[in-house]
Amino acid sequence: MYSLKNYPNFTELFLYKSSKLNLINHILLKFRIALTLIPGVGDINGKKLITHCGGVEAVFKEKKHVLMKIPGIGETVANSITNSDIFARVEEEMKFIEKYNINPLFYLDKAYPTRLKNCVDSPLMLYYMGNADLNKAKVISIVGTRKATEYGKDITKKIVNDLAAHDVLIVSGLAYGIDTCSHKAAVEANLATVGILAHGLDRLYPALNKPLAEKMLKNGGLLTEFRSQTNPDRENFPKRNRIIAGMADAVIVVEASRSGGALITAEIANSYNKDVFAVPGRLNDTFSEGCNHLIKTNKAVLIESAEDIIYILGWEKSGVKKKDIQQKLFIELTPDEKTIYNLIFEKKTMVIDEIIGKSNLTASKAAAALLNLEFEGILKSLPGKVYVLA
Repeated sequence: MYSLKNYPNFTELFLYKSSKLNLINHILLKFRIALTLIPGVGDINGKKLITHCGGVEAVFKEKKHVLMKIPGIGETVANSITNSDIFARVEEEMKFIEKYNINPLFYLDKAYPTRLKNCVDSPLMLYYMGNADLNKAKVISIVGTRKATEYGKDITKKIVNDLAAHDVLIVSGLAYGIDTCSHKAAVEANLATVGILAHGLDRLYPALNKPLAEKMLKNGGLLTEFRSQTNPDRENFPKRNRIIAGMADAVIVVEASRSGGALITAEIANSYNKDVFAVPGRLNDTFSEGCNHLIKTNKAVLIESAEDIIYILGWEKSGVKKKDIQQKLFIELTPDEKTIYNLIFEKKTMVIDEIIGKSNLTASKAAAALLNLEFEGILKSLPGKVYVLA
């Protein structure tokens, strides 16, 4: 039975015109947003709190001495939770979300980017405007310098155009330079493209990209972890970069200096065990130094074209007819393998924990079946223990 105990605004419960289910979701969303507002909680500790307490609402009902026993939660954070007065700010955010039809994504929601969710520091909450599927079978992030050369722009456009046949979701940061070029090329190629922002959805930085952002909303969108009224402050960009790295199958660095956002994104992608690709450049070009350094230190694979990406990621095998695979299934596969195949066929993409839970198989049986399906070329494993049809 859902409890309304400690809900901060009882009057709203009687005024809110919606079904019971929507009302409960409405209340839960407020607690989810509230948790992100508690000083000192953050994404990692927020997930610990939810796990230990049994739900996001339960966090706010738990006693201080219990909260303090949770690893990483000291007296200061426990005090902030039990004496929280942030619900007025939550109300403001809810009004903003409802007014502009923003889609809030909690990390346990089905629509939350699955690849990102498997990263330890993934955001508790995301705010999304758009219509692109954030869990498409193929997602590529493209990053680079804000001061892109014509060489970098040409390479970016060619890579995006050549990826169009594979129906790839293109992700970037909507900054000047390579980011802007990536989004524009995707729009022109009729590919879905999502811009990851370092601020709230009540503003756009840089402002000159507003026309581009409006086009992206028609086939793609804008995504951020930051609430409204958040400025594009310097410290927000590295946080933004972990989303760019985390929600993709691979990160492509086209042009970059030895320091800056593109190299930070590549380092984060490596920490997530994502594939990182870099376009090489001349030795004396400032904005090729970063790419050349990534390649030299084995932190990125050298690529010259989209064909290299397609080959390395194994996408050229995706042209195998599903009919042929299905015929092979019923002849050669075990019942466990058939169960897993049917689950992934229906959902398109699944993480290993979800596969184990829904198949009712033990971890060892599921792992053995998945391995065999990979050997047979029926499934493909992506970074973050994500599985899709080959």
